[in-house]
Order: sequence, then structure tokens, then C-alpha cells
Amino acid sequence: MSVLPYLVACWLFLAGCYGLATSRNLIHAVGSLAVCQASTYVLLLAVGYRRGGTAPVHSDIPPGSRPVVDPVVQALTLTDVVVGATVTALLLALVVQVAKRHGTVDPDELRELRG
Repeated sequence: MSVLPYLVACWLFLAGCYGLATSRNLIHAVGSLAVCQASTYVLLLAVGYRRGGTAPVHSDIPPGSRPVVDPVVQALTLTDVVVGATVTALLLALVVQVAKRHGTVDPDELRELRG
């Protein structure tokens, strides 16, 4: 197995964290968080990948005659995609409400939100 998918996942995560740390816009921050979330997709798919593996359907072949991929990892990745889309939509809705109430999406200009 190659180490390339793990490096890609690490690079995506670091790029998202960098974008999140240097963001001067709430929409950019939500996008950077989505990039961090995409790194988990790559990581989960890299963990579940098997060279030469097929779908885990055993109706036509005897068990153990060929390698199969793990369906649990694929289900976790699909769940991760759905949760990531939901969180992104919720955060963008919050950014829209902040922009309506305060007239800006710059975090430094939101004085009323400081404690």
C-alpha cells in the first residue's frame, strides 16, 4: 500500500487549518473547515482500500476465495460526507444571520460578540 493517500489527507488537513487560522472572512473560514473535513474522507478511503478487492457480495463465490473491501469504512465515509454537508450548511446559515444582523462577515468587526 502506498503512503500517498495519507500524505494527501495530511496536506488537505494542514491546508484547511492554515486557511482557518488566517481567515479574515467567516465564509472563507467555513470553506476552510470543509477542506479539513475532506481530509477525513481521503483518510477513511485510504484505510479501507484493498488492492484487487471487490464488493463484499458472496452470493456467487465461496467465501475467502478473493479479497473484498471492508463495507464498514465505506459506510463511515458516506456518513462523514452527510454530516460534513449538514455542518457546512448550518454554519453558512449562521454566517448569513450574522451578516444580516451586524452587516459584516469579518470576525474582527463583530464587537458585540466579544465577552
